[in-house]
Amino acid sequence: MRLLLSSWFLTPDSRPSALPATLATGRAGIVLNALDEYGPSRTRDYARESHTLETFGYSCEELDLRDYFAAPAELPERLDALDLVWTLGGNAFVLARAMTQAGFRDALQEQLHRPEFTYGGYSAGACVAGPDLQGIDLIDDPTVLPEGYPSTTAPECLRLMPYRIVPHWRSEHRDAQGAERAAAHLAERGLPHRCLRDGETLNIQDTTTTVT
Repeated sequence: MRLLLSSWFLTPDSRPSALPATLATGRAGIVLNALDEYGPSRTRDYARESHTLETFGYSCEELDLRDYFAAPAELPERLDALDLVWTLGGNAFVLARAMTQAGFRDALQEQLHRPEFTYGGYSAGACVAGPDLQGIDLIDDPTVLPEGYPSTTAPECLRLMPYRIVPHWRSEHRDAQGAERAAAHLAERGLPHRCLRDGETLNIQDTTTTVT
């Protein structure tokens, strides 16, 4: 499995090196759950992201984790049919709660052996790849609980790498000041983290990590 973690969304004119040219299924699942508190922006953002991924050769479908809140055992089979899971930004705590409730971390572990499979995302979608969301509460509201979300579900991360991602660092983004505070918070406590500016993408394959 490869990781493609970005501070901001991708553009159609540049295919990231983390995305393999040869695909097994050619299908991408787009996760919009970080936007569940917003509602109306989902259609707009799905259209933008699916257009970009289609230029890279994927056929796209929404992967709504809420569909698996009551049936997490069905999610691994859904991921088996995909080459890419692309997770959008929004509220990282909402996204992490959705992943926990849907059993996404366990389902994703079953894809680790597939070299053609990529987990990717930007902003919140990148944040949840780390060990936890420490410091991200200085950017996103951790108390947001969209309709249908159990209040007892913890916002657990995917633990795909040992450090935290701080997106929008020193960028022209409304969350840039929050990102600066988050980076300082993590540095003061000696917690491993990596800051990404908008336009930067972290590519991780096996033991190789590059920033483009």
